[in-house]
Amino acid sequence: MPDLIKVAKFGGTSMANYEAMKRCASIVKSDSDKKIVVVSATSGTTNLLTSIIESQDRDIRKKLVDQIREKHIQICEDLEKTQEVRPKVEALLDLMEEKALSSKPVTLQFSDELLSFGELLSSVLFSSVLKELMGEKVEWLDAREIIITDQNHGSADPEISQIEKRASERILSHLKNRCFVTQGFIGRSGSGVTTTLGRGGSDYSAALFAEAVNADVLEIWTDVTAVYTTDPRIVKEAKPITEISFDEAAELSVFGAKVLHPATMVPAIRKNIRVYVGSSIEPHRPGTWIMKRTKENPPIRAISLRKNQTLLTVHSLDMLHRHGFLARLFQVLSNHKISVDLVTTSEVSVSLTLDTNANTAGKDFLPEQVIHELKTFCQVEVEYNLAIIALIGNNLHTTSGLSGPVFSSLEGINVRLICHGASSHNLCFLVHQESSNEVVQKLHQRFI
Repeated sequence: MPDLIKVAKFGGTSMANYEAMKRCASIVKSDSDKKIVVVSATSGTTNLLTSIIESQDRDIRKKLVDQIREKHIQICEDLEKTQEVRPKVEALLDLMEEKALSSKPVTLQFSDELLSFGELLSSVLFSSVLKELMGEKVEWLDAREIIITDQNHGSADPEISQIEKRASERILSHLKNRCFVTQGFIGRSGSGVTTTLGRGGSDYSAALFAEAVNADVLEIWTDVTAVYTTDPRIVKEAKPITEISFDEAAELSVFGAKVLHPATMVPAIRKNIRVYVGSSIEPHRPGTWIMKRTKENPPIRAISLRKNQTLLTVHSLDMLHRHGFLARLFQVLSNHKISVDLVTTSEVSVSLTLDTNANTAGKDFLPEQVIHELKTFCQVEVEYNLAIIALIGNNLHTTSGLSGPVFSSLEGINVRLICHGASSHNLCFLVHQESSNEVVQKLHQRFI
């Protein structure tokens, strides 16, 4: 076994073309401790595959297939030893086209099978690029040999004990003299059927690999240089964060930060694996370390924003001094697989936020059937086009004098809901979407 084990994940923009892959290969070669490399599909490929799944027109599907083929063949032609890898890539492309143009019904299982080609193609190409620099010590690995999941297609849950068992058998004994290149996002059920971990699941895959081999470090290489105090597109004075705790990073990812997939933190926390976020485009620039304990613990470290939120408010006099109302409310939402974020209650009403992005696309994601079921036992109000703003930091529930400056900064802004005290790491509130950027700018100027 090597002294240190690092797992490195490269996102879609890092796999965009041959030049981008070469940059990433140089990052891997520069550190012999990088033993497992997890890659996403090349930039834009998953979107093209999704469009194929959504299209009913065979001619349109064929044009989309041709776009994917052209992109990957171009990378093939840029390789030094193109003839060695091209047959593998063309075989994958042919199989992808066969499935894409078939008359099979579009099920979630079919979607997972088709989407998996994005990562399979990019990983075959990247392993060849890496071999140009590192030789035969590079080995391509099918992630589905290791990442075993349940059969919940589209958003499968990993079977942790199975993953650790397979990693021990297939990977651990070879880490001293080998570098594995594998795929993010995809797995396989116990019955051998391809599954996916959900959109953005490549970070999660990398964290699962890191957990399975007891890695010392998980590196997330992306197109941004670090985790920032807020979105630099909204606040140009946003600052890179050198260190952030697991708890703070988890809150940030849940409340809208795009740098990390929300599930990524869970395996890292379980095994206390340090996480590094850096730029594959500018690897020399310092990134962000995410760890259990940081040197400094400011009350407010960062501000996150998540748009496209819906506020559901229910009223019922049956709540007054009675039990069971909340259980009934949440059972209806659970039956329709609708996830809830923030919740506030009074004696006779409950307000809760629903993430339009997470539940389904479009503002009409709350089915009429749900509203109809709720109206059988309460009054219902629904508001759209809202945004959650979260102040992320430390000991916010015990920091005196914080709420006054926060809300005095928001004079003239209509705050629809406030959640404070449930977590020591966040203070959240809901505002109308059109004023959300202004709110973030004001708060960042005041506190950061």
